[in-house]
Amino acid sequence: MERREFGKTGEKVSVVGFGGIICMNEEPAEAKKLVSQAVDRGITYFDVAPSYGNAEERLGPALAPYRKKVFLACKTGKHTAAEAEAELEHSLARLKTDHVDLYQHHGVTTLDDVEAIMGPGGAMETFVKARAAGKVRFLGFSAHTEEAALALMDRFAFDSVLFPVNWTCWLTSGFGEKVLHKAEKKGMARLALKTLAKRTWAEGEEKAWPKCWYKPVDTYEEAMLAVRFTLSKPVTAAVSPGHAQLLWWMCDAAEHARPLSTREEEALAEEARGLAAIFPQHR
Repeated sequence: MERREFGKTGEKVSVVGFGGIICMNEEPAEAKKLVSQAVDRGITYFDVAPSYGNAEERLGPALAPYRKKVFLACKTGKHTAAEAEAELEHSLARLKTDHVDLYQHHGVTTLDDVEAIMGPGGAMETFVKARAAGKVRFLGFSAHTEEAALALMDRFAFDSVLFPVNWTCWLTSGFGEKVLHKAEKKGMARLALKTLAKRTWAEGEEKAWPKCWYKPVDTYEEAMLAVRFTLSKPVTAAVSPGHAQLLWWMCDAAEHARPLSTREEEALAEEARGLAAIFPQHR
């Protein structure tokens, strides 16, 4: 599998990342099998968070044989220094490791979130302290709004941003363009969320993929187009959704990906106009 430069850090990671929620509620033996298969497919980038149920508890032991070979990212949604420090320690214990390669503020949405994180007594203090202590190597954040992402980039020299780079959102409203452009100019790693998202779930619709809060693509052919779209943008890697089948589709697509033609992107844009994008932002 292709690997791309992780910003200015000197690291390289696989273009497909293992979304740790895949391990949530799986038996330990199954989690170990999934991680082993992912490593065999060439995945080096693993991403998890304490908000993903028991995913950390399952992923930690499964990753143990490969820990020195992989790039492990974790997150915290806590905004104060004390809460973030406690959550980091719990994550390290559950993940059976003395450090994570990337620690991220999780799901930053509003400017109030940004102020809480970056202000006195905010979680950023714990991040800097943990990096100095060797408990984390690199610092980043995930965000679901352009407003929050752009503001955080103005406040600190983060190593990475994790943000939705998705064909329906991008082609209907340009959602994500500003964030990728600014992060690229700053030399940050650009990690993509929601690559396989297609639309919001309709009210009362049966959720065939219960670990996804959105409706993902239905077929491998759709997954191929979605992955080709995201990886054709200036991204470092794309993190998978929470189901193994979707991860394997992403791996297959990445191994055979080629840039979208103008005609293909126009066809995707036409399809996107008829869908309820999960992040309907407007410029």
